[in-house]
Order: sequence, then C-alpha cells, then structure tokens
Amino acid sequence: MTLWRKSSHSESGAGGTCVELANLGTSVGVRDSKAPRAGHLTLTRTDLHQLTQTVRGSRR
Repeated sequence: MTLWRKSSHSESGAGGTCVELANLGTSVGVRDSKAPRAGHLTLTRTDLHQLTQTVRGSRR
C-alpha cells in the first residue's frame, strides 16, 4: 500500500489546492488530494526538485 502525504504548502480550507506526495522507491508520486483516483504523476527525485525550483521562481 502506498502512503500518500499532503504537502505542508497546500492551501487549507474548502476548495484549497492540495498536493500529495508518495515515496515510490526511486521515484516520487504526485497527485491531487481532491481527486486521488484520477491517477498521479511519477517523477524522479531530480525532476521533482527541478519542478519545485521552477514553481518557487515563478512566485517571485
């Protein structure tokens, strides 16, 4: 069974954007917590790091 964990940076409250992560061994699963059965993205740890750096840079 895969253990999913909500990001500490997800917005709280009704309608908030929530991202969940799961350790999949050599990769990381990323999914929308409001639609967990819709599937997930599987990213390498390097790709996840690059994605988070890109998102952080776009918020500045």
